[in-house]
Amino acid sequence: MAVWIVAGVALLLALAALGAVRRSFRKIDALTQQYWELRYDYTRLRSRLASLDPAQADAPPAEPAPPASVTFVPLTSIRKKDQ
Repeated sequence: MAVWIVAGVALLLALAALGAVRRSFRKIDALTQQYWELRYDYTRLRSRLASLDPAQADAPPAEPAPPASVTFVPLTSIRKKDQ
């Protein structure tokens, strides 16, 4: 009798887990859909903005900042000296 109870509880837990996974899948699907809609809207608005202000669209992009100067430090200079 105890085996049937354990099997029934395991079945209920499996069904609950399956339901949770299906809900999570639906949420992920909805978030993915929202993400792509947002990307589409962003691109569409960016192109509309560029068409409204062509002078800004034709302007060259700003120069990137110069890279920080990095000097080589040999590990032997960092290593503790043997005493």
